[in-house]
Amino acid sequence: MSIDLLNEGLQALQQQQYAQAVSLLGNFCQHYPDRNSEFYVQGLIALARAYRGNGQQEKAITLAQALQKHSNREIQEWAKGFLSIVNQDEMNSSGHSNEPEFTKIAGRAAQTGVRLMMPRIADSLKFASNFTIILLLGMVLSLSLGVFLIFDSQHPFLGLMISIAVTLVFNGVTFFLSPFLMDLSQKWLYKTRWVNLAEIKRHSPEAAEMILRVCREKQLPHPRLGIIEDQNPTAFTYGSLPGNARLVVSEGLFTYLDDDEIATVYAHELGHIVHWDFAIMTLASTLVQITYLIYLFARRWSDKGNNDNKLKDGLKVASIAAYVFYIIGTYLMLYLSRTREYYADHFAAETTGNPNGLSRALIKIAYGITEEFKNNSEPSRLLEGTRALGICDAQGAAAAGTLYRSKSDVQRLGKIFVWDLFNPWAKLVELNSTHPLTGKRIQALCTYAEQMDIGSQFNMASIIKEGNKLDKKKLMTNFLVELLISNSHILGAIIGFIFGLILTISLKNYKLLISFIAFGFGSGFIIKTILLYPDFKKAKDSDILTLMSDPYGSPVWGKPVQLKGQLIGRGEAGYAFGSDMKLQDKTGMIFTRYASRFGAIGNFFFGATQVESLIGTPIGTVGWFRRGVAPWFDFMELSNKEKTIKSYHRFGGLVTGSIIIFLGLILPVIIH
Repeated sequence: MSIDLLNEGLQALQQQQYAQAVSLLGNFCQHYPDRNSEFYVQGLIALARAYRGNGQQEKAITLAQALQKHSNREIQEWAKGFLSIVNQDEMNSSGHSNEPEFTKIAGRAAQTGVRLMMPRIADSLKFASNFTIILLLGMVLSLSLGVFLIFDSQHPFLGLMISIAVTLVFNGVTFFLSPFLMDLSQKWLYKTRWVNLAEIKRHSPEAAEMILRVCREKQLPHPRLGIIEDQNPTAFTYGSLPGNARLVVSEGLFTYLDDDEIATVYAHELGHIVHWDFAIMTLASTLVQITYLIYLFARRWSDKGNNDNKLKDGLKVASIAAYVFYIIGTYLMLYLSRTREYYADHFAAETTGNPNGLSRALIKIAYGITEEFKNNSEPSRLLEGTRALGICDAQGAAAAGTLYRSKSDVQRLGKIFVWDLFNPWAKLVELNSTHPLTGKRIQALCTYAEQMDIGSQFNMASIIKEGNKLDKKKLMTNFLVELLISNSHILGAIIGFIFGLILTISLKNYKLLISFIAFGFGSGFIIKTILLYPDFKKAKDSDILTLMSDPYGSPVWGKPVQLKGQLIGRGEAGYAFGSDMKLQDKTGMIFTRYASRFGAIGNFFFGATQVESLIGTPIGTVGWFRRGVAPWFDFMELSNKEKTIKSYHRFGGLVTGSIIIFLGLILPVIIH
């Protein structure tokens, strides 16, 4: 019952119902038995904020002074920062506004350096770093020992050790030379211009002041500052150690962002430097490389013509294990990268006292990217080349950029974030991303704004409320069904194997096993194709924003729709023969995908001969919308005033499945 009071009190506080929050949280703190519990401390912190929101400043100060004496240093720092806000800052006139319009600028803290507690959405940075590296070290060590014990000769082991030593030396040299190598590539590819702090100050006085202050407080040398003459807004950091870090931004950052927002982006990148992110990620990457090296080494030796079957079998097992560990290691690196992004955001919020500024910056960067998509027929090589380094994933910018374009529509704005926070597919597709989903980052930043009692740029309470109204059973059922559909060819092969094995045992005819596996795989492939591309003749008119606002959207189950807009460019950076295009309507931008009946060759010829003539023309199209980190549209038919283009997404799957079934039918006749 006490925990229910806490949850109700936190919800009332989030909805800015301060009198109700004071009553609920006061009741919770009075009756909760365990005074050492994290729940009790959470209640006290929330109660102090509720007192302040309710105008009971003296009680807020008394409670914060008590929390200053807590044994946990993080809580002490929070209380200290809270007291400074209460004593020095008048309530921001817009800080508690219920208007979630993006045109209204939310408040910021009166001072910087306020201690903020990380939300549960992000794991501990130390845990993420140590867990990833220790597990990768364990993989490398166990595989090295496994290969060592399998071989009865010194020479293969010596070769393996030399390979690992070369990898370590190469990565070590690369690690220390990487800043200079990156400088050369930056100069060659993007014409990076190195500038002094005075030039940054001309663009953003607050950013320049913040860089000086952070470097002084953290006792860091000033990073080398660069500017790229590109209007696509982005920022990234690289180097090997904090002492030789480079912090580079594009001109577009100054074009699309305001002064305080630019400062938060610089603070985010400084967070990567302070946290030694380059060193940690380089170490993790080296361990993954060694794991893959062991896989290649064991696989090649297992294929050699050795009469020792036991040795060959052992090497095959070792190669399989190494490859599995390599895959796991790759996903661990992505997990570590996403965690470090959360902590860089946290550092920026604490350093600038302006989490709302970073929230706006993330959305404006995405908006700037979508705007530049309009202005250039070719995608930005800068964004593609620095995708993993940039402050956000450029490929996922379409959803957030469209959100900013539709800032006056509050309800639809929230629904775009609802997909990030509640759809099961969001959690799965995020596993392959170096950056967290934008909705999750905004949610974390809003919790920092709430801790500072400055109001948040986005009404996350409304967004969470919208998400809680969703049919959770429908979401999960759709997810599981779609997961089965996307793997129906594998499921079909397994079913075919089971039936084939039964008949093989009973009839003593092994040919049936191969035939049934092929028949099951091919049938599953056809079923998958039909379900992924449902009847497009029932497609209804829609727009991009409406489609992206659907919280039940899926990267698997295509939604048949009709869209009208203009093709504004190709979809692949630096590829003059790409068949993918960018479609823009009055609400947003989306990538469209073409599929030829002749596969990759047909796609190439379409890109080479027809795409250029379509760019810049108004079109109508029908096909299937899909929602992932970045949404896309598989068109079946596209037409303008001059011609109609047909695409054949279903053709390849149906033909492939039919061929496999045919092979399954004739294999028993062919095999003697």
